[in-house]
Amino acid sequence: MPRILITTGDAAEDLEVMYPYQRLLEEGYEVDIAAPTVKKLQFVVHDFVSDFDTYTEKPGHCWPADIALAQVNPADYAAVVVPGGRAPEFLRLNADFQRIITAFFAADKPVAHICHAVVALAPLGVLQGRRTAAWPACEPDVRLAGGTFVDAEAVVDGNMVSARAWNDHPAWMRAFVELLREKAPLKG
Repeated sequence: MPRILITTGDAAEDLEVMYPYQRLLEEGYEVDIAAPTVKKLQFVVHDFVSDFDTYTEKPGHCWPADIALAQVNPADYAAVVVPGGRAPEFLRLNADFQRIITAFFAADKPVAHICHAVVALAPLGVLQGRRTAAWPACEPDVRLAGGTFVDAEAVVDGNMVSARAWNDHPAWMRAFVELLREKAPLKG
């Protein structure tokens, strides 16, 4: 059975980890959550409050990481999901995260990312010449990385599927699951 990797860490957006995790399990895939260390991760919830110019952050669910990034062999996985939140700010500095993500792009395996995940992908050069969605405040990061920002709920560019934020989940995961059915079909 194909395995899917979710790369994340503390302060990831709660819904952007849990929705793809549960949706991919529901579809029948094995899913591993990889983080800098194997521990219980603390996710966060971003929401909008009247009279705030930006979103607020509150504690979300806790969930254990299955594997440390250093232990991940990208060849063991059919695809990767990179959630948003604040975790990407720190993951982009992690050499193992960099190794993993560049390996998925080099092998042209399916990659799903959402919201602020582009801040972790941009320094790797993997957005060059690609169309991608992201949280609108990340548009400059996409442009600086040589990509084209698209303000849409699910953007498919080759084997990369992206979305703006958690309210885009249905379209984002629908497009990603369609890609997985083609590139990493379940047996039987």
